[in-house]
Amino acid sequence: MRSATTPRSKLPDVGTTIFTVIGQLAAQHDALNLSQGAPNFAPDPALVDGVARAMRDGHNQYAPMAGIASLRERLAEKTEALYGTRYDPGSEITVIASASEGLYAAISALVHPGDEVIYFEPSFDSYAPIVRMQGATPVAIKLSPEHFRVNWDEVAAAITPRTRMIIVNTPHNPTATVFSADDLERLAQLTRNTDVVVLSDEVYEHVVFDGAQHQSVARHRELAERSVIVSSFGKSFHVTGWRVGYCIAPAALMDEIRKVHQFMVFSADTPMQVAFAEILARPEHYLGLSAFYQAKRDLLARELAGSRFELLPSEGSFFMLARFRHFSDERDSDFVLRLIRDARVATIPLSAFYTDGTDAGVIRLSFSKDDATLIEGARRLRSL
Repeated sequence: MRSATTPRSKLPDVGTTIFTVIGQLAAQHDALNLSQGAPNFAPDPALVDGVARAMRDGHNQYAPMAGIASLRERLAEKTEALYGTRYDPGSEITVIASASEGLYAAISALVHPGDEVIYFEPSFDSYAPIVRMQGATPVAIKLSPEHFRVNWDEVAAAITPRTRMIIVNTPHNPTATVFSADDLERLAQLTRNTDVVVLSDEVYEHVVFDGAQHQSVARHRELAERSVIVSSFGKSFHVTGWRVGYCIAPAALMDEIRKVHQFMVFSADTPMQVAFAEILARPEHYLGLSAFYQAKRDLLARELAGSRFELLPSEGSFFMLARFRHFSDERDSDFVLRLIRDARVATIPLSAFYTDGTDAGVIRLSFSKDDATLIEGARRLRSL
């Protein structure tokens, strides 16, 4: 239909996401999709049964704005047990309609026009657009393409009187690196005696490999007092389509976040909240995730051992990076399109995670797939 008005876009440079484009191309070419962090295996039947039971038991109306009390209490218990900090479930924990909603609500509530927000590239693609929608300036610090670690001296140099927020993400999407305790300490040092808020995207908190511990900002008391944590049930329970997560922050910050949350969605899905509250009583459901996904990481790495790709270390998340520049000088976006057409495997070009399209000759693979898919995908990639 023809529009009678001409909109003034708030995001004129934003088009269709790379995930949508690659997903459509993968379907057109009948390609195995190793691009998106969406599992292709079923969630725990107990969780599905819990949602169905909650619906049958009448939990079908609006939940409280902040989330049902039993789920928030479970989250408080879980966070204290894992990271040592006790949050008040009444005033410091909110159930949200996806981690993406939590990111938007936190940035919208706490960042104002003229502020600056530091984040690290390559990055999850929603950070910078959300910041720009607040009339603020996203300040990207590029991670070194050799190891994708944060250079904290660069962060110190980027902080100005207008810096309002620093966004961190560990385990990191798309590079699969993780923070160390030293990273938390450097972050605490840089933000000490400032009014800077830390927004910590921890959606892969339960997917950390090789015996390492997830370094949540909740482990560091000083950081916890200035940080907003966003996490996801979808990533932890293989239900990314359910779009339920949670946000944790000191009461003063959470009070502002809830003001935005209530006018965005008001509340998250009620029967799913009931089911998550039940399943969180059994920690084995999330404590086993690291071993589960480490086995998949190792399987994909073994199957690609005979390929021409140089695999980068995957320390956490669902992802693994692979360099290809030593055997192809194509742009990563063109290389990915050729993989879809010729090998019938869909991946993501790392340039999609940079606002300026930086091309380091790297693609991202997701191993959040069943073993048969990983084995067949690797076989096709070895044929290049």
